[in-house]
Amino acid sequence: MSTEQVEVLVVGAGQAGVAMSEHLGTAGVPHLVLERDRIAERWRTGRWDSLVANGPAWHDRFPNMEFGEVDPDGFAAKDQVADYFADYAQKISAPIRCGVAVTSVRRNSGRPGFTIETSEGTVEARFVVAATGPFQIPVIPPIVPDSAGLTQIHSSSYRNSAQLPEGGVLVVGAGSSGVQIADELRASGRDVYLSVGPHDRPPRSYRGRDFCWWLGVLGLWDLETPPAGAEHVTIAVSGAHGGRTVDFRELAAAGITLVGRTAGHRDGVLTFETDLAANIAAGDASYLALLREADEYVDRNGLDLPAEPEAHLLGPDPACVTDPLVELDLAAAGVTSIVWATGFTTDYGWLQVDAFDEHGRPAHRRGVSTEPGVYFVGLPWLSRRGSSFIWGVWHDAKHIADHIVTQRGYLAYRAPRPPQ
Repeated sequence: MSTEQVEVLVVGAGQAGVAMSEHLGTAGVPHLVLERDRIAERWRTGRWDSLVANGPAWHDRFPNMEFGEVDPDGFAAKDQVADYFADYAQKISAPIRCGVAVTSVRRNSGRPGFTIETSEGTVEARFVVAATGPFQIPVIPPIVPDSAGLTQIHSSSYRNSAQLPEGGVLVVGAGSSGVQIADELRASGRDVYLSVGPHDRPPRSYRGRDFCWWLGVLGLWDLETPPAGAEHVTIAVSGAHGGRTVDFRELAAAGITLVGRTAGHRDGVLTFETDLAANIAAGDASYLALLREADEYVDRNGLDLPAEPEAHLLGPDPACVTDPLVELDLAAAGVTSIVWATGFTTDYGWLQVDAFDEHGRPAHRRGVSTEPGVYFVGLPWLSRRGSSFIWGVWHDAKHIADHIVTQRGYLAYRAPRPPQ
């Protein structure tokens, strides 16, 4: 079987791979994108049925194409997002080959570039871009054994309430996914417990502007490193129900029992940390801090945006916060399922090059890895806070494409012959 030759191989055709293809194509760089499933497959089959984007359509998109059937201030459904990327790939004539899995990437010895083994043969490339994103391996903490007799699934496998057996549900994790799933389960008539860890809780909108707008004008999307201790803090924000601020007091008033972080399990009894009130208070502090920054921005610039003093008022903590559960007998409470909204880890076992630190994390600067010729795109905080959003991925990909173009220029240099 012959070996295919390409200049740049991009692995993955989600939002990162499509953005990468656009910028490489615009720069005239020959490339190939390999995708083991379909374009933006995770949006189609790796999310629950009712999921919508967390950012409004005017903001959460690539600069060169709008969402066709979504109001600019609305929130695109997951299939609409997937269709958007498929349409975008067609618009830019992206050279994407679906149904091809990359199994290994190794640097060539004694010659430039890399040899890539795939499910359909061998490819050689001068440059490799890993665009597989951060959501690769679901993480379920080893707290509750399979022998406990509960249905346990990760949020990436959750689709709707009907897939779970009858009975109550514990949702572990109070970021965007956990909050929305818990709210949906409670609305379906379930008894729901929500395990709340540290989080930031921005307002969905304030003074007539979405929080995405506020983070933009306040320069917060451009933060290059997370605040100390906040590298892995989850964000509780939702586009569900047309977009509204996540308020744990409202969730409790709707019948959801809030508990602290899930700590352990023994003989059918779950134990929780005593950190619930502190986590709620810290989330409130992040919420109020953004409101104050927004108010200062309005005053400083003389903007005609209506004041919203009621947004600063927080109700009393519910009883489940002031007198929190520290343990829960699952059988006595009728809990039959646990949904673990506990995030993901990456899997770069196929990328067999020196591009990782001592903890196995990608070692890079703005996506340019420590292994010359290897790049990463689509990771949180790749270059700044906005890297996790669709538009942020697009800008990160532009930087990487520019770097590749520069390197190609150096490699194309030929020294003039000395005079005879």
